[in-house]
Amino acid sequence: MNCGLVTEKNEPVPLKSISVEVRVQDHVATVSSTLQYVNEEERPLEALFVFPLPADAAVCHFSAKIGEQEIVAEVQERETARDRYDDAVSSGQQAFLLEESKESPDVFRLSVGCLSPGQNAAVTIIYVTELAVQADHSLRFCLPAVLNPRYTPAGSAAGIVSEISSGCGSVPYTLTLSVHVSSPKPISKLESSCTLDPLVFLHSDHTQATVNLSPGHMFDKDVELFVFYQDTHQPSAIVEAGVTTAPSGSLMRDPVVMISLYPEFPEEVMSSLATQGEFIFVMDRSGSMSNTRIESAKDTLLLLLKSLPMGCYFNIYGFGSRFESFYPKSVKYNQKTMDQALKRVKKMKADLGGTKILEPLKHIYSQPCYPDHPRQLFIFTDGEVRNTKEVLDLVKHHAHSHRCFSFGIGEGASTALITGMAREGSGHAQFITGTDRMQPKVMQSLRFALQPAVVNISVDWTLPDGITVDTLSPPINVLFQGQRSLIYAHLKGESSGGSEGTVTVKYSLKDQPVTNQLHFCLKPTEETGLAVHRLAARTLIRSLEQKERSGDADVESVRSRIVELSVQAGVSSVRTAFIAINKDSRQTVKGPLLQRRVPTQGTAYGLLSGPQSAQPQAPERTKSKSLLGSLRQALFKNQDSQKFIQSERKDAQNSRNGDLYSTLLVNDRASYSSRSRLRTYEPTRYCRDPILASHQASSLDKQRDLLVQLVSLQKASGCWELDATLADVFGKMEDELTNQKPAQVDGSVWATLLALIWLYGCKIEQQVEWQFVAMKAASWIGSQKVGDLSRCVCEGNVLLGCHVTKEALGI
Repeated sequence: MNCGLVTEKNEPVPLKSISVEVRVQDHVATVSSTLQYVNEEERPLEALFVFPLPADAAVCHFSAKIGEQEIVAEVQERETARDRYDDAVSSGQQAFLLEESKESPDVFRLSVGCLSPGQNAAVTIIYVTELAVQADHSLRFCLPAVLNPRYTPAGSAAGIVSEISSGCGSVPYTLTLSVHVSSPKPISKLESSCTLDPLVFLHSDHTQATVNLSPGHMFDKDVELFVFYQDTHQPSAIVEAGVTTAPSGSLMRDPVVMISLYPEFPEEVMSSLATQGEFIFVMDRSGSMSNTRIESAKDTLLLLLKSLPMGCYFNIYGFGSRFESFYPKSVKYNQKTMDQALKRVKKMKADLGGTKILEPLKHIYSQPCYPDHPRQLFIFTDGEVRNTKEVLDLVKHHAHSHRCFSFGIGEGASTALITGMAREGSGHAQFITGTDRMQPKVMQSLRFALQPAVVNISVDWTLPDGITVDTLSPPINVLFQGQRSLIYAHLKGESSGGSEGTVTVKYSLKDQPVTNQLHFCLKPTEETGLAVHRLAARTLIRSLEQKERSGDADVESVRSRIVELSVQAGVSSVRTAFIAINKDSRQTVKGPLLQRRVPTQGTAYGLLSGPQSAQPQAPERTKSKSLLGSLRQALFKNQDSQKFIQSERKDAQNSRNGDLYSTLLVNDRASYSSRSRLRTYEPTRYCRDPILASHQASSLDKQRDLLVQLVSLQKASGCWELDATLADVFGKMEDELTNQKPAQVDGSVWATLLALIWLYGCKIEQQVEWQFVAMKAASWIGSQKVGDLSRCVCEGNVLLGCHVTKEALGI
């Protein structure tokens, strides 16, 4: 028995294969996805595919091959493209329409019209995207398997249709994926969450390599690739030549430069992180956060609460269909308030219903800020919302008063929502997928949050005479140590002699002026295609779309510029669409069409087509809208499409044809966990003996529990008490700890010293999780009067069987 939507004969939807080719050049990826379909019905098929893409990706090519004939789409103004599609389908021509959602820039819809019985169609979509830099300096590419249902606030226009089908059985199509990596820097290694064929280097200098996904991948999880270069974190520049046939003076005619910046803050500034601030933790408590996710979130909140500096302010919000906060307003961080908060954290459940994130944000922003305590928001969610742009506009409106650090939990979290909140809130985004642990990424973001705010950022260009520059990226309003910043710029004119340019970034950090400089060659980089131009155009289009929403400029003028730039560069925008029509095809269309869904393993691949009616239909459809056309009008023209869908679903169920809609294709989720990856050149790390695997998992959980237990015992000030619960963490009796305590050393000092030694001696691999806990402890010990500290450290090492120096403890 097949899962999902099937025909009356129990036949699956006709998606036969998915082929993906990825070309990684430095830290830009060009992705080509081809989906092979065949209409196995006895009547023409019309379908709608809904699929995710990376929020900042630029779709730059869309085509369909019917038999031996290829139809290449062109970019047109959105309404014009829709009308052309509807007219073509109504008259029996094959047509394809690719549109970006107005509600969220990481969701696209592909309408396929009039695929004849028995006919094959290969649909190809190409996009370019930047690869996110991970904490270990790798670059991450993701081909996802999931698009979550998005929560729609009551009364809003339902503009995004997506659904996950339950997994059972095997998918009826194949997936192949090949990757070609090239870079001026040598490729160190490539890791993946899936099984890969061996990495093949094409040159002795290791600057080019290829790798393929091993056969048999069931697509029941994301395909993640992590590319490591030598010196990835170094500033760099890519200059790309334009197209000589493009209009003179246009973006596509002239060279474009992409600057990658990695600011280096002075060591004396970074040695003392901020001790002030207002920290507000906003936790998704909707139903989908149940089980392991909410438990991991509770452990994360424990770590965060223990890591906060004394004297700061904090509050914790939970949200779903409604929201609640631990305190009416943020309270000062001390032992009493920390203990109160931890008791409530332990009782937290995923019991608040849907995913209404807008209301808690409005409430937080309505609260006055504390002077000299900059507000830092930490937002955790595993869901997606349909009012993404409304949420982002709210965050942007209050960007002057806070920084926003966002976390997408699970493989279905929206890149547009998560990265957008961080971008508009001058913060940092993290994605936690698969077997990733939440704590390391959250603590990395806390390190960013505790860095002093960078202010007065300016970017200056020094170029040879005859060359001018037009910066396309929005002004940089945030810089973090260890985080990449990108600048796209349009280079105009011709050099009268010089071949080198310089970009200088100046800013202030704790009232100290800092200057970072990058020299780059103006000669275009070879074999980059137009990837940089298209990403630059996409960046400028995003800025113009923001202007249109804010009303800061002439709306009609801005819209016209968006359409002009989108058509000229051949990239997607909210004001345009890709349209392809096979004018050679024309056939009689009889009545509404069949609806189908791809049986999947919980993936995001599917299609929509009209339900089959039991009643005879008119012999021909001329200039009338199909069911799909009606649904698309409801989706895009602010009609109540939910009622429409429910009505049509009921009709479909009556005719035993199943659900009405489903989902498809490619997006990006930025995540990192080196412990969960399978290296291409190593044997699999996963244990195949179920008994041994269960034992190993139990041991790992116990070790993690010990760390959580130790952290939970720390006081807000940073110290520990000498008692039986602490001794239990060390695997000792309380008497052993007490008897080995050096004379004239306070019990709390001895306990705190032992805790530090245990962390550095036994948990060094998880240091990113407990680094702030240890910093507080070391600072507290430093404030106490301790005699021979070196001797105390030696005694502690003997007791715990460790070999940690006093210097390593930071005391």
